[in-house]
Amino acid sequence: MSDKFDVVVIGGGPGGYSAALYGASAGLNVALVEMDALGGTCLNRGCIPAKAFLETAAVKRHVDHAAEFGINPPGHEEGKQATVDFARTQARKQGIVDGLVAGIAAMCKGRKVEVFNGTGSLGPGRTVGVVMNDGSKAIITGDAVILATGSVPRTIAGFDRGGPIMTSDEVLDLDYVPSRVAVIGGGAIGCEFASTFADLGSEVTILEGAPKILPGLDTDVAKVVERSFKKKKIALKTGIMVTGHQPNDSGGTTVSFGPKDGESDSVEVDVVVVSVGRRPLADHLGLEGTAVVVDERGFVQVNESCETGEPGVYAIGDLINTPQLAHVGYAEAILTIKHLLGESPMPIRYDRVPWAIYCHPEVAWAGPDEQQAKDAGYDVVVGKHSFKFNSRAQIIGETEGLVKVIAKKNPDGTAGQVLGVHMVGPWATEQLSGGYLAVNWEATVDEIAEFIQPHPSLSELFGETVLSLTGRSFSG
Repeated sequence: MSDKFDVVVIGGGPGGYSAALYGASAGLNVALVEMDALGGTCLNRGCIPAKAFLETAAVKRHVDHAAEFGINPPGHEEGKQATVDFARTQARKQGIVDGLVAGIAAMCKGRKVEVFNGTGSLGPGRTVGVVMNDGSKAIITGDAVILATGSVPRTIAGFDRGGPIMTSDEVLDLDYVPSRVAVIGGGAIGCEFASTFADLGSEVTILEGAPKILPGLDTDVAKVVERSFKKKKIALKTGIMVTGHQPNDSGGTTVSFGPKDGESDSVEVDVVVVSVGRRPLADHLGLEGTAVVVDERGFVQVNESCETGEPGVYAIGDLINTPQLAHVGYAEAILTIKHLLGESPMPIRYDRVPWAIYCHPEVAWAGPDEQQAKDAGYDVVVGKHSFKFNSRAQIIGETEGLVKVIAKKNPDGTAGQVLGVHMVGPWATEQLSGGYLAVNWEATVDEIAEFIQPHPSLSELFGETVLSLTGRSFSG
Protein backbone atom coordinates (compact mmCIF):
# COMPACT_ATOMS: atom_id res chain seq x y z
CA MET A 1 0.00 0.00 0.00
CA SER A 2 1.13 3.53 -0.80
CA ASP A 3 1.38 6.15 1.97
CA LYS A 4 1.20 9.31 -0.19
CA PHE A 5 -1.89 10.33 -2.17
CA ASP A 6 -3.30 13.28 -4.05
CA VAL A 7 -6.47 13.01 -1.97
CA VAL A 8 -7.30 11.12 1.22
CA VAL A 9 -11.03 10.78 1.96
CA ILE A 10 -12.09 9.86 5.49
CA GLY A 11 -15.55 8.29 5.35
CA GLY A 12 -17.06 6.01 2.73
CA GLY A 13 -20.67 7.22 2.67
CA PRO A 14 -22.34 9.03 -0.26
CA GLY A 15 -20.16 12.12 0.09
CA GLY A 16 -16.96 10.18 0.69
CA TYR A 17 -17.22 7.45 -1.93
CA SER A 18 -18.46 9.86 -4.58
CA ALA A 19 -15.53 12.21 -3.83
CA ALA A 20 -13.15 9.27 -4.18
CA LEU A 21 -14.67 8.00 -7.42
CA TYR A 22 -15.11 11.45 -8.97
CA GLY A 23 -11.55 12.39 -8.01
CA ALA A 24 -10.19 9.16 -9.47
CA SER A 25 -12.08 9.81 -12.71
CA ALA A 26 -10.24 13.15 -12.88
CA GLY A 27 -6.90 11.33 -12.71
CA LEU A 28 -6.18 11.79 -9.00
CA ASN A 29 -4.52 9.15 -6.83
CA VAL A 30 -7.09 8.59 -4.07
CA ALA A 31 -7.25 6.79 -0.72
CA LEU A 32 -10.59 6.09 0.95
CA VAL A 33 -10.77 5.30 4.68
CA GLU A 34 -13.95 3.66 5.99
CA MET A 35 -14.38 2.06 9.42
CA ASP A 36 -17.58 0.16 8.53
CA ALA A 37 -19.19 -0.90 5.25
CA LEU A 38 -18.77 1.20 2.12
CA GLY A 39 -21.89 3.22 1.38
CA GLY A 40 -22.22 4.67 4.86
CA THR A 41 -25.52 5.34 6.59
CA CYS A 42 -27.48 6.03 3.40
CA LEU A 43 -26.78 2.68 1.83
CA ASN A 44 -26.51 0.45 4.90
CA ARG A 45 -28.84 1.95 7.53
CA GLY A 46 -30.73 4.79 5.88
CA CYS A 47 -32.07 5.80 2.48
CA ILE A 48 -31.78 2.50 0.62
CA PRO A 49 -33.07 -0.01 3.22
CA ALA A 50 -35.83 2.39 4.34
CA LYS A 51 -37.04 2.79 0.75
CA ALA A 52 -36.91 -0.97 0.25
CA PHE A 53 -39.32 -1.31 3.20
CA LEU A 54 -41.51 1.43 1.74
CA GLU A 55 -41.68 -0.47 -1.54
CA THR A 56 -42.82 -3.60 0.30
CA ALA A 57 -45.54 -1.46 1.88
CA ALA A 58 -46.50 -0.20 -1.60
CA VAL A 59 -46.76 -3.75 -2.94
CA LYS A 60 -49.05 -4.68 -0.05
CA ARG A 61 -51.26 -1.66 -0.82
CA HIS A 62 -51.48 -2.72 -4.45
CA VAL A 63 -52.40 -6.30 -3.54
CA ASP A 64 -54.99 -5.15 -0.99
CA HIS A 65 -56.64 -3.02 -3.69
CA ALA A 66 -56.08 -5.42 -6.59
CA ALA A 67 -59.79 -6.28 -6.86
CA GLU A 68 -60.47 -2.65 -7.89
CA PHE A 69 -58.41 -3.36 -11.01
CA GLY A 70 -60.13 -6.66 -11.73
CA ILE A 71 -57.40 -8.83 -10.21
CA ASN A 72 -58.73 -11.15 -7.53
CA PRO A 73 -56.01 -12.33 -5.13
CA PRO A 74 -56.52 -15.50 -3.07
CA GLY A 75 -58.93 -14.99 -0.20
CA HIS A 76 -60.50 -11.83 -1.61
CA GLU A 77 -63.95 -13.38 -1.33
CA GLU A 78 -63.57 -13.42 2.44
CA GLY A 79 -62.23 -9.87 2.46
CA LYS A 80 -58.81 -10.98 3.58
CA GLN A 81 -55.82 -8.68 3.21
CA ALA A 82 -52.42 -9.85 2.04
CA THR A 83 -50.15 -11.28 4.71
CA VAL A 84 -46.60 -10.04 5.16
CA ASP A 85 -43.52 -12.28 5.46
CA PHE A 86 -41.28 -9.55 6.81
CA ALA A 87 -38.32 -11.89 7.23
CA ARG A 88 -38.41 -12.24 3.43
CA THR A 89 -38.71 -8.46 3.15
CA GLN A 90 -35.63 -8.13 5.34
CA ALA A 91 -33.71 -10.63 3.24
CA ARG A 92 -34.66 -8.81 0.03
CA LYS A 93 -33.60 -5.48 1.51
CA GLN A 94 -30.28 -6.92 2.62
CA GLY A 95 -29.70 -8.40 -0.83
CA ILE A 96 -30.18 -4.97 -2.41
CA VAL A 97 -27.82 -3.37 0.13
CA ASP A 98 -25.15 -6.05 -0.26
CA GLY A 99 -25.26 -5.76 -4.04
CA LEU A 100 -24.87 -1.99 -3.95
CA VAL A 101 -22.02 -2.16 -1.40
CA ALA A 102 -20.24 -4.69 -3.60
CA GLY A 103 -20.81 -2.39 -6.58
CA ILE A 104 -19.10 0.52 -4.82
CA ALA A 105 -16.17 -1.72 -3.88
CA ALA A 106 -15.87 -2.87 -7.51
CA MET A 107 -15.93 0.74 -8.77
CA CYS A 108 -13.22 1.70 -6.27
CA LYS A 109 -11.09 -1.23 -7.44
CA GLY A 110 -11.74 -0.39 -11.08
CA ARG A 111 -10.63 3.21 -10.59
CA LYS A 112 -7.66 2.21 -8.42
CA VAL A 113 -8.98 3.91 -5.29
CA GLU A 114 -7.04 2.41 -2.38
CA VAL A 115 -9.51 1.47 0.36
CA PHE A 116 -8.35 1.37 3.98
CA ASN A 117 -10.76 -0.57 6.21
CA GLY A 118 -10.35 1.26 9.48
CA THR A 119 -10.87 4.46 11.47
CA GLY A 120 -9.08 7.55 10.20
CA SER A 121 -8.02 10.56 12.26
CA LEU A 122 -6.49 13.78 10.97
CA GLY A 123 -3.28 15.28 12.30
CA PRO A 124 -1.04 18.17 11.24
CA GLY A 125 0.26 18.39 7.69
CA ARG A 126 -2.69 16.50 6.22
CA THR A 127 -1.46 13.30 7.85
CA VAL A 128 -4.11 10.65 8.46
CA GLY A 129 -3.58 7.93 11.03
CA VAL A 130 -5.61 4.80 10.34
CA VAL A 131 -6.38 2.16 12.95
CA MET A 132 -7.26 -0.77 10.75
CA ASN A 133 -10.14 -3.05 11.66
CA ASP A 134 -7.67 -5.94 12.00
CA GLY A 135 -5.75 -4.00 14.68
CA SER A 136 -2.84 -2.87 12.53
CA LYS A 137 -2.03 0.79 11.92
CA ALA A 138 -1.12 2.91 8.92
CA ILE A 139 -0.10 6.51 8.40
CA ILE A 140 -0.94 8.15 5.09
CA THR A 141 -0.80 11.71 3.79
CA GLY A 142 -2.61 13.62 1.09
CA ASP A 143 -2.08 16.81 -0.85
CA ALA A 144 -5.72 17.28 0.13
CA VAL A 145 -7.94 15.60 2.72
CA ILE A 146 -11.73 15.39 2.59
CA LEU A 147 -13.57 14.73 5.85
CA ALA A 148 -16.84 12.86 5.20
CA THR A 149 -17.61 10.88 8.35
CA GLY A 150 -21.35 11.51 8.20
CA SER A 151 -23.81 11.40 11.09
CA VAL A 152 -25.52 9.13 13.60
CA PRO A 153 -29.07 9.15 15.01
CA ARG A 154 -29.77 11.54 17.84
CA THR A 155 -31.26 10.03 20.98
CA ILE A 156 -33.36 11.46 23.78
CA ALA A 157 -32.97 11.12 27.55
CA GLY A 158 -34.65 8.09 29.04
CA PHE A 159 -34.92 6.27 25.72
CA ASP A 160 -31.69 4.29 25.53
CA ARG A 161 -31.39 1.85 22.64
CA GLY A 162 -32.31 -1.73 23.44
CA GLY A 163 -35.38 -3.93 23.63
CA PRO A 164 -38.40 -2.09 22.24
CA ILE A 165 -36.48 1.23 21.93
CA MET A 166 -34.98 1.62 18.47
CA THR A 167 -33.44 4.30 16.29
CA SER A 168 -33.50 4.23 12.50
CA ASP A 169 -30.47 1.91 12.72
CA GLU A 170 -32.15 -0.89 14.69
CA VAL A 171 -35.62 -0.69 13.16
CA LEU A 172 -34.15 -1.48 9.74
CA ASP A 173 -33.02 -4.86 11.10
CA LEU A 174 -36.53 -5.97 12.11
CA ASP A 175 -37.69 -9.25 10.58
CA TYR A 176 -41.32 -8.95 11.73
CA VAL A 177 -44.05 -6.31 11.60
CA PRO A 178 -44.77 -5.00 15.11
CA SER A 179 -48.46 -4.81 16.01
CA ARG A 180 -48.16 -1.40 17.68
CA VAL A 181 -45.53 1.23 16.92
CA ALA A 182 -44.84 4.66 18.40
CA VAL A 183 -42.71 6.99 16.31
CA ILE A 184 -41.13 9.82 18.30
CA GLY A 185 -40.60 12.62 15.80
CA GLY A 186 -42.89 13.62 12.94
CA GLY A 187 -40.21 14.83 10.54
CA ALA A 188 -39.29 13.27 7.21
CA ILE A 189 -37.69 10.09 8.57
CA GLY A 190 -40.36 9.58 11.23
CA CYS A 191 -43.15 9.98 8.69
CA GLU A 192 -41.52 7.47 6.35
CA PHE A 193 -41.40 4.84 9.10
CA ALA A 194 -44.94 5.66 10.22
CA SER A 195 -46.22 5.32 6.66
CA THR A 196 -44.37 2.04 6.14
CA PHE A 197 -45.67 0.31 9.25
CA ALA A 198 -49.21 1.64 8.90
CA ASP A 199 -49.42 0.25 5.35
CA LEU A 200 -48.00 -3.07 6.58
CA GLY A 201 -50.77 -3.34 9.17
CA SER A 202 -49.27 -1.86 12.34
CA GLU A 203 -51.20 0.41 14.67
CA VAL A 204 -49.06 3.57 14.54
CA THR A 205 -48.84 6.66 16.75
CA ILE A 206 -46.68 9.69 15.87
CA LEU A 207 -45.50 11.79 18.82
CA GLU A 208 -44.32 15.23 17.64
CA GLY A 209 -43.37 18.28 19.71
CA ALA A 210 -44.19 20.81 16.98
CA PRO A 211 -47.81 21.90 16.33
CA LYS A 212 -47.95 19.72 13.18
CA ILE A 213 -46.11 16.85 11.54
CA LEU A 214 -43.52 17.72 8.90
CA PRO A 215 -42.83 21.16 10.35
CA GLY A 216 -41.33 23.53 7.80
CA LEU A 217 -43.27 21.98 4.91
CA ASP A 218 -45.56 24.09 2.75
CA THR A 219 -48.90 24.24 4.56
CA ASP A 220 -50.99 22.97 1.63
CA VAL A 221 -48.62 20.04 1.11
CA ALA A 222 -48.48 19.13 4.81
CA LYS A 223 -52.29 19.10 5.02
CA VAL A 224 -52.48 16.46 2.28
CA VAL A 225 -50.06 14.19 4.15
CA GLU A 226 -51.91 14.74 7.41
CA ARG A 227 -55.27 13.82 5.83
CA SER A 228 -53.78 10.72 4.25
CA PHE A 229 -52.17 9.60 7.51
CA LYS A 230 -55.49 9.96 9.33
CA LYS A 231 -57.11 7.76 6.66
CA LYS A 232 -54.44 5.16 7.42
CA LYS A 233 -55.56 5.44 11.08
CA ILE A 234 -52.19 6.82 12.15
CA ALA A 235 -52.72 8.64 15.46
CA LEU A 236 -51.14 12.09 15.32
CA LYS A 237 -50.18 13.50 18.71
CA THR A 238 -48.67 16.93 18.05
CA GLY A 239 -47.62 19.80 20.29
CA ILE A 240 -46.65 17.37 23.03
CA MET A 241 -43.61 16.35 25.06
CA VAL A 242 -42.56 12.74 25.55
CA THR A 243 -41.79 12.27 29.23
CA GLY A 244 -40.68 8.65 29.53
CA HIS A 245 -41.61 5.01 29.11
CA GLN A 246 -42.28 1.98 31.28
CA PRO A 247 -41.33 -1.47 29.88
CA ASN A 248 -43.81 -4.29 30.38
CA ASP A 249 -43.49 -8.06 30.79
CA SER A 250 -44.43 -8.79 27.15
CA GLY A 251 -41.37 -7.03 25.71
CA GLY A 252 -43.15 -3.80 24.84
CA THR A 253 -43.42 -0.54 26.70
CA THR A 254 -45.85 2.24 27.62
CA VAL A 255 -44.79 5.68 26.42
CA SER A 256 -45.94 8.70 28.42
CA PHE A 257 -46.51 12.07 26.80
CA GLY A 258 -48.58 15.20 27.07
CA PRO A 259 -48.64 18.98 26.67
CA LYS A 260 -46.06 20.92 28.69
CA ASP A 261 -48.74 22.30 30.99
CA GLY A 262 -51.44 19.67 30.77
CA GLU A 263 -52.58 16.22 31.71
CA SER A 264 -50.30 13.35 30.73
CA ASP A 265 -51.38 10.58 28.36
CA SER A 266 -49.79 7.30 27.34
CA VAL A 267 -49.75 4.68 24.60
CA GLU A 268 -48.78 1.01 24.94
CA VAL A 269 -46.68 -0.25 22.04
CA ASP A 270 -44.40 -3.10 21.00
CA VAL A 271 -41.74 -0.91 19.39
CA VAL A 272 -40.68 2.73 19.81
CA VAL A 273 -38.83 4.33 16.89
CA VAL A 274 -36.85 7.35 18.08
CA SER A 275 -36.58 9.61 15.05
CA VAL A 276 -35.50 13.04 16.29
CA GLY A 277 -32.81 13.84 13.74
CA ARG A 278 -29.13 13.07 13.34
CA ARG A 279 -25.93 14.56 14.73
CA PRO A 280 -22.60 14.94 12.90
CA LEU A 281 -20.03 12.24 13.68
CA ALA A 282 -16.74 14.02 14.30
CA ASP A 283 -15.95 11.84 17.34
CA HIS A 284 -13.02 9.91 15.85
CA LEU A 285 -11.47 12.59 13.67
CA GLY A 286 -8.72 13.64 16.09
CA LEU A 287 -7.94 17.09 14.59
CA GLU A 288 -5.29 17.91 17.21
CA GLY A 289 -2.70 20.28 15.83
CA THR A 290 -4.95 21.35 12.97
CA ALA A 291 -7.00 24.48 12.33
CA VAL A 292 -10.18 22.49 11.69
CA VAL A 293 -12.94 23.95 13.90
CA VAL A 294 -15.88 21.95 15.26
CA ASP A 295 -18.74 24.12 16.53
CA GLU A 296 -20.81 23.58 19.68
CA ARG A 297 -23.32 21.42 17.77
CA GLY A 298 -20.60 19.13 16.42
CA PHE A 299 -20.49 20.48 12.86
CA VAL A 300 -17.16 21.08 11.14
CA GLN A 301 -17.01 24.72 10.02
CA VAL A 302 -16.37 25.34 6.31
CA ASN A 303 -16.60 28.13 3.75
CA GLU A 304 -18.71 28.09 0.57
CA SER A 305 -16.13 25.82 -1.09
CA CYS A 306 -16.39 23.32 1.80
CA GLU A 307 -12.85 24.24 2.95
CA THR A 308 -12.05 24.09 6.64
CA GLY A 309 -9.65 26.44 8.42
CA GLU A 310 -6.83 23.98 7.71
CA PRO A 311 -5.22 24.50 4.27
CA GLY A 312 -6.03 21.64 1.90
CA VAL A 313 -8.63 20.08 4.21
CA TYR A 314 -12.31 19.99 3.22
CA ALA A 315 -15.45 18.67 4.94
CA ILE A 316 -18.68 17.57 3.26
CA GLY A 317 -21.98 15.80 3.83
CA ASP A 318 -23.68 15.42 7.20
CA LEU A 319 -20.47 16.50 8.92
CA ILE A 320 -21.19 20.14 7.99
CA ASN A 321 -24.25 22.29 8.57
CA THR A 322 -25.92 21.85 5.18
CA PRO A 323 -29.06 19.85 4.27
CA GLN A 324 -28.59 16.25 5.44
CA LEU A 325 -29.32 14.71 2.07
CA ALA A 326 -27.23 12.11 0.22
CA HIS A 327 -27.50 14.03 -3.04
CA VAL A 328 -26.20 17.18 -1.34
CA GLY A 329 -23.21 15.07 -0.26
CA TYR A 330 -22.71 14.09 -3.92
CA ALA A 331 -22.80 17.74 -4.97
CA GLU A 332 -20.34 18.75 -2.25
CA ALA A 333 -18.01 15.93 -3.29
CA ILE A 334 -17.92 17.24 -6.87
CA LEU A 335 -17.47 20.80 -5.60
CA THR A 336 -14.45 19.92 -3.46
CA ILE A 337 -12.70 17.90 -6.17
CA LYS A 338 -13.21 20.69 -8.69
CA HIS A 339 -11.98 23.26 -6.17
CA LEU A 340 -8.80 21.39 -5.25
CA LEU A 341 -8.13 20.98 -8.99
CA GLY A 342 -8.34 24.77 -9.35
CA GLU A 343 -11.46 24.72 -11.54
CA SER A 344 -13.31 27.50 -9.62
CA PRO A 345 -16.72 25.75 -9.34
CA MET A 346 -19.89 27.67 -8.57
CA PRO A 347 -20.96 27.44 -4.90
CA ILE A 348 -23.95 25.21 -4.15
CA ARG A 349 -27.29 27.00 -3.85
CA TYR A 350 -28.53 25.21 -0.75
CA ASP A 351 -31.81 27.13 -0.83
CA ARG A 352 -32.63 25.45 -4.15
CA VAL A 353 -31.66 21.83 -3.62
CA PRO A 354 -34.25 19.11 -4.30
CA TRP A 355 -35.96 17.57 -1.27
CA ALA A 356 -37.84 14.27 -1.20
CA ILE A 357 -39.89 12.47 1.43
CA TYR A 358 -40.88 8.92 0.50
CA CYS A 359 -43.91 8.40 2.74
CA HIS A 360 -47.25 7.67 1.10
CA PRO A 361 -48.23 10.07 -0.39
CA GLU A 362 -44.76 11.18 -1.48
CA VAL A 363 -43.54 14.76 -1.05
CA ALA A 364 -40.95 16.63 -3.12
CA TRP A 365 -39.96 20.25 -3.54
CA ALA A 366 -37.32 22.74 -4.60
CA GLY A 367 -37.15 26.39 -3.62
CA PRO A 368 -39.12 28.29 -0.96
CA ASP A 369 -42.72 27.56 -0.07
CA GLU A 370 -45.36 30.27 -0.25
CA GLN A 371 -44.77 31.67 3.24
CA GLN A 372 -40.99 31.50 2.95
CA ALA A 373 -41.11 33.44 -0.33
CA LYS A 374 -43.27 36.11 1.27
CA ASP A 375 -41.00 36.27 4.31
CA ALA A 376 -38.07 36.83 1.92
CA GLY A 377 -39.82 39.94 0.63
CA TYR A 378 -41.31 38.66 -2.60
CA ASP A 379 -44.75 39.50 -3.95
CA VAL A 380 -45.89 36.16 -5.28
CA VAL A 381 -48.43 34.54 -7.54
CA VAL A 382 -49.41 30.96 -6.64
CA GLY A 383 -50.83 28.20 -8.82
CA LYS A 384 -52.24 24.93 -7.45
CA HIS A 385 -53.65 21.91 -9.26
CA SER A 386 -54.91 18.67 -7.76
CA PHE A 387 -54.12 15.15 -8.97
CA LYS A 388 -57.82 14.43 -8.54
CA PHE A 389 -58.55 15.25 -12.18
CA ASN A 390 -55.27 13.96 -13.66
CA SER A 391 -55.99 11.04 -15.99
CA ARG A 392 -52.83 9.08 -15.18
CA ALA A 393 -53.46 9.48 -11.45
CA GLN A 394 -56.95 8.04 -11.94
CA ILE A 395 -55.56 5.16 -14.01
CA ILE A 396 -53.11 4.13 -11.29
CA GLY A 397 -55.68 4.78 -8.56
CA GLU A 398 -53.63 7.46 -6.75
CA THR A 399 -55.53 10.76 -6.93
CA GLU A 400 -54.54 12.27 -3.58
CA GLY A 401 -52.21 15.26 -3.78
CA LEU A 402 -51.38 18.45 -5.65
CA VAL A 403 -48.74 20.49 -7.43
CA LYS A 404 -48.09 24.02 -6.17
CA VAL A 405 -45.96 26.58 -7.99
CA ILE A 406 -44.81 29.85 -6.40
CA ALA A 407 -43.72 32.58 -8.82
CA LYS A 408 -42.61 36.20 -8.50
CA LYS A 409 -45.32 38.75 -9.24
CA ASN A 410 -44.30 41.09 -12.07
CA PRO A 411 -44.97 44.85 -11.78
CA ASP A 412 -48.03 44.39 -14.03
CA GLY A 413 -49.42 41.68 -11.72
CA THR A 414 -48.59 38.73 -13.98
CA ALA A 415 -46.52 35.73 -12.87
CA GLY A 416 -42.81 35.84 -13.65
CA GLN A 417 -39.82 33.82 -12.42
CA VAL A 418 -40.62 30.52 -10.71
CA LEU A 419 -39.30 30.56 -7.15
CA GLY A 420 -40.55 27.26 -5.75
CA VAL A 421 -42.21 24.04 -6.88
CA HIS A 422 -43.89 21.84 -4.25
CA MET A 423 -45.53 18.47 -4.90
CA VAL A 424 -47.37 15.85 -2.90
CA GLY A 425 -48.87 12.77 -4.49
CA PRO A 426 -48.05 9.68 -6.57
CA TRP A 427 -44.37 9.37 -7.46
CA ALA A 428 -43.79 13.04 -6.58
CA THR A 429 -40.11 12.27 -5.94
CA GLU A 430 -39.76 11.11 -9.55
CA GLN A 431 -41.66 14.11 -10.93
CA LEU A 432 -39.67 16.90 -9.30
CA SER A 433 -36.85 17.16 -11.85
CA GLY A 434 -38.76 19.54 -14.12
CA GLY A 435 -39.63 21.81 -11.21
CA TYR A 436 -36.09 21.62 -9.85
CA LEU A 437 -34.63 22.68 -13.20
CA ALA A 438 -37.17 25.49 -13.47
CA VAL A 439 -36.22 26.86 -10.05
CA ASN A 440 -32.47 26.60 -10.59
CA TRP A 441 -32.48 27.97 -14.13
CA GLU A 442 -34.62 30.85 -12.84
CA ALA A 443 -37.10 30.15 -15.61
CA THR A 444 -40.23 32.22 -15.98
CA VAL A 445 -43.79 30.98 -16.16
CA ASP A 446 -44.08 32.01 -19.80
CA GLU A 447 -40.90 30.12 -20.73
CA ILE A 448 -41.95 26.87 -19.03
CA ALA A 449 -45.47 27.06 -20.47
CA GLU A 450 -43.97 26.68 -23.96
CA PHE A 451 -42.80 23.15 -23.19
CA ILE A 452 -45.02 20.21 -24.15
CA GLN A 453 -45.77 17.64 -21.45
CA PRO A 454 -46.44 13.96 -22.30
CA HIS A 455 -50.05 12.78 -22.01
CA PRO A 456 -51.30 10.94 -20.12
CA SER A 457 -48.72 11.46 -17.40
CA LEU A 458 -48.49 12.53 -13.81
CA SER A 459 -45.87 15.10 -14.75
CA GLU A 460 -48.25 17.01 -17.01
CA LEU A 461 -49.87 18.39 -13.86
CA PHE A 462 -46.75 20.51 -13.33
CA GLY A 463 -47.15 21.84 -16.87
CA GLU A 464 -50.84 22.58 -16.32
CA THR A 465 -50.11 24.37 -13.04
CA VAL A 466 -47.55 26.60 -14.74
CA LEU A 467 -49.92 27.16 -17.68
CA SER A 468 -52.61 28.39 -15.30
CA LEU A 469 -50.18 31.04 -14.05
CA THR A 470 -50.10 32.57 -17.56
CA GLY A 471 -53.73 33.54 -17.07
CA ARG A 472 -55.08 30.83 -19.37
CA SER A 473 -55.53 27.14 -18.76
CA PHE A 474 -57.45 23.98 -19.61
CA SER A 475 -59.05 23.63 -16.21
CA GLY A 476 -59.83 25.70 -13.16
